Amino acid sequence: MSQRPTWFQPVKNFVLIVAGILSAGMGLKGFLLSSHFIDGGVTGVSMLLADLFGWPLAALIPVINLPFIILGYRQIGGQFALKSAIAIAGLSLCIVFVPYPDVTPDLLLTAIFGGFFLGLGIGLAMRGGAVLDGTEIAALLISRSSNLLKVSDVILLLNVFIFSAAAFFLTLELALYSIITYFAASKMIDFLVHGLEEYTAIMIVSPNHPQIQIRLTEMGWGVTVLAGQQGHGKHGARVQAQDVLYTVITRLEIGRLKAIINEIDPNAFITQHGINDVGGGKVKSLPLH
Repeated sequence: MSQRPTWFQPVKNFVLIVAGILSAGMGLKGFLLSSHFIDGGVTGVSMLLADLFGWPLAALIPVINLPFIILGYRQIGGQFALKSAIAIAGLSLCIVFVPYPDVTPDLLLTAIFGGFFLGLGIGLAMRGGAVLDGTEIAALLISRSSNLLKVSDVILLLNVFIFSAAAFFLTLELALYSIITYFAASKMIDFLVHGLEEYTAIMIVSPNHPQIQIRLTEMGWGVTVLAGQQGHGKHGARVQAQDVLYTVITRLEIGRLKAIINEIDPNAFITQHGINDVGGGKVKSLPLH
């Protein structure tokens, strides 16, 4: 396999960030702004302040994101902070200068597709190594300093506060539509960042592990053999070597894999857990004939 040239990844990141800026601009200017809907996170705070005080959104987005970019510089790195600063500035310029059409007056379509394009833009920028919204940086730093809160918990709490403020200062109806926008955007971000196929890690403990390993590799899955030892179970304490099979497959292939294991050892002990992404290795089986 030929190696990609050194310029490929920077150019790919640049294209992803530019596409993300244009898509997020479409979500904001083509859908959300005319209906006074907001999103979650820093973007939502910027939109709420723009509605309440009439301040220009193109100025609020970089100003409110600036502290998070500084934190990102200190905690993540200069390259990340620079790309994010350029991306956020590009989004502001896009809102000012790109003549997006006001697509539809329908409120439900505005909420769904505004969130779709905004989430698409944020996700593409993240794929390119930048952020258009500093919420994730803030959530990561808060979760690191607290043993009680995870990143998802922090984001949820921030957005509960934002949408509660929207319901109080705007109207309950606008807040509810804005929640639809947020869910559409977050689902699109998850789709782009974590991929279409959700990966699942499977661990298999069975005395028939050699036969299972052969069948799984014949199917095209990569299998790692982990050296283990039996401990306490229903038969009492047993100190005996027991290899454990570890494989990563796509969510759609779980039933197929379990059927194979069940044919060989119906009593095999199987655990599974979802993972966000994988790199390298072999995670897809051979096609069925």
